[in-house]
Amino acid sequence: MTMPDELRLLPWAGPDGKPCFLSTDDSGGYMSRLADNIESVQLGTATALLDQAIDMLAADTAPDDMRLLAKNLTGALRDTLRVATSRGHRLDSRPTDHPFR
Repeated sequence: MTMPDELRLLPWAGPDGKPCFLSTDDSGGYMSRLADNIESVQLGTATALLDQAIDMLAADTAPDDMRLLAKNLTGALRDTLRVATSRGHRLDSRPTDHPFR
């Protein structure tokens, strides 16, 4: 099992928007792979929304469409920040004898 300071922040929120964490020493386990896959989907969604935003900002877009885009971008940014935070924590917990550290 991982130490309490090595919990993995999962890419989804729990009840009331509270963060969810995974405690495991198996990075290839079912929950770890599920989290990796969801992170990948979230980052792909953020990329697609960014492309859409670029196109919409260059066009004459209706205010209601821009509000919906802003709402979707806000969610994608929240997810992306959660992924970045989780991956940053995992990088910080690598062994100090790692050749790239």
